[in-house]
This record gives sequence, C-alpha cells and structure tokens, in this order.
Amino acid sequence: MNSDIKVLDQLKRPLRDLRISVTDKCNFRCSYCMPAEIFGPDFQFLKRDELLSFEELERLTKLFVEGLGVKKIRITGGEPLMRKDLPLLISKLRKIQGVEDVAMTTNGYFLPKFAKELRQAGLDRVSISLDSLKDEVFGKINGRGVTVQSVLDGIHAAHEAGLQVKINMVVKRGMNEDEIIPMAQFFREKGHILRFIEFMDVGNSNQWKLDDVYTKKQIIEDIHKLMPLEAIQPNYTGEVATRFRYIGSDDEIGVISSVSDAFCSSCNRARLSAEGKLYTCLFANSGHDLRSPLRSELSDKELTSHLEEIWHGRKDRYSEERGLSSTKRSKVEMSHIGG
Repeated sequence: MNSDIKVLDQLKRPLRDLRISVTDKCNFRCSYCMPAEIFGPDFQFLKRDELLSFEELERLTKLFVEGLGVKKIRITGGEPLMRKDLPLLISKLRKIQGVEDVAMTTNGYFLPKFAKELRQAGLDRVSISLDSLKDEVFGKINGRGVTVQSVLDGIHAAHEAGLQVKINMVVKRGMNEDEIIPMAQFFREKGHILRFIEFMDVGNSNQWKLDDVYTKKQIIEDIHKLMPLEAIQPNYTGEVATRFRYIGSDDEIGVISSVSDAFCSSCNRARLSAEGKLYTCLFANSGHDLRSPLRSELSDKELTSHLEEIWHGRKDRYSEERGLSSTKRSKVEMSHIGG
C-alpha cells in the first residue's frame, strides 16, 4: 500500500477530500437545493450551539489530515459566507500541516465583501454557482429574484483577489438546458472554467425525477456542434468532473455526471455536516455523529481510531446502484452537507 495512504474503505478507496459544511443557512432558495415552499420563514435552522465551533473544526480537520490522509479541504454550506468570521476558520485550517488545498463552494453573493479577506486568510479556490445568464430564469431558480449581475460581481471580486475561480451550473431539463451554449460561450470568453452538473437526487425536497436529468452526453453534444470539444485527462485520481477542452485551445469545461456516468469507484471524499455528522456519501440517509465524541473526554488518538473505523467500514456506491432498487429512501439534505 502506498505509504501516503493511511486507511482504505471496503472498496479500497482512500480518503483525500474533506468537505466541511459550516452552516445550514442560505440567502438563496434554489429549487434544486432549498426550495422556498419547504425552507420558508418558519423553518427551524440549527442553533449556534448545535454547530461545531471553529476550534472543534480545526481539531477534527487536523485528525483527518494527520490520521487518515486528507489533503484537500472544501468549505460548504448552506451558504458558507453566512457563517460569521469565516476567514478566521480558513486561516486556522490553512495552517494545518499536510493541508495542500483549501477551497470553498459559494453562491458568490457575498464575495465582493469578503473575497480579499478570504484570499489573505489562505483560501485557494472558489466554485461559484450560476445556472443562467438571464435574470428572469436565474431569479426564479434562486427563489429570491437575485440578479445575475450580483453573482458576476462576486466572480469578478474573487478573480481580482487572486482566487482561482470555477463556475458551477446545475442543468435541469425544462429549467435551463437552453442556457448551456450561452454559458459556455460567456465563460470561455471570460477565461473561467465552467462545470456543468447533472440534476441530482440529493435530499428529499427537490422533486427529482430521472426524466429531468439532462445528461453529460447531451451537454457535450450540444456544445460540440458549435464549439468542437475533445476529452482530456483528469488532473488527479478521484476528480469528479470529466474534463474537455475546445479543440485548438487550452480553454476547458467539465461535466459532473453522478447520474448518467457514476464515478463511485474513485470517490475519495467525505462530508462533515453543519451539526457535526460525518457522511461518507453525498446521497447517504444517515451520518456518524462526531459532535458527541468531540465534546466528550476522548483523546485525539481515540477520536482518530473512531474516524478510521468509520472510513474503513465504508462501502457506499449509491450512484452506481441508483437504478437497482425501486424503493425510495430518505437522504440528507444538500443544505446540511454542501455539494
């Protein structure tokens, strides 16, 4: 076994990528994640003491890095920038020896205010969600009437601050598949990598149906007709996006296809929810409580053993098994564990 690999799961997959949700709150109400009819004014979000503190997150991350071999950290939400003093957490995580990359997924709305401070704290990259270039379409998707320009301002602020920027576009049939070409053209011109994401059955509230999935094959065919593409190699083992470039250039796009072309066999990531539960699959129906042992008298060594045991017992491959069962199961909401 590679000396760099600390622990493998039941399918011989190492743990490399830890995604940390810092809040379950968001200022958007995107239809595929936090639809307004469910996450309304009376919805009960987590209380402050139910969230892991920055000190607890720092301790846990250190154990994941030193004990289990995690290399990459991604901060998620909800909308992570709704967590007060987030740059302070970024700074703490960046200082952990062995952390090679700290990224964040965000809707971009608050980046004009925080981008420079986040970069100074040690954030390397941001993935910014934008599903349309039309205000009417985007406002309907985000459920708040937020304009496209608000997100474009965030993209510009992140770029100006020196952060690497990628754009995430969820594609849903009947919602925005006609925006694929305009988005591809726009962000190719801007020089930002655009990643298309198939509409996924994460959580229980987004009314997912297989018929609504606009597949990777369809996305690539649409673009290829106007701007010919060729496949390129992944940047690293376990990369979730299939990469393509426009022929004759270094301009790149990616497609995340967990429905039509699952990548479970190389999945090397775990997700820590806002309330301190560890999920070993994006589509899991239950998580492992880490908040209780973290707040008990357990030593670092005992906690590390507990984490190793969880990962070693992992055998998730939901996307590969999605069509094998007709039984619908309950799943954790994306607003608790990010993407």
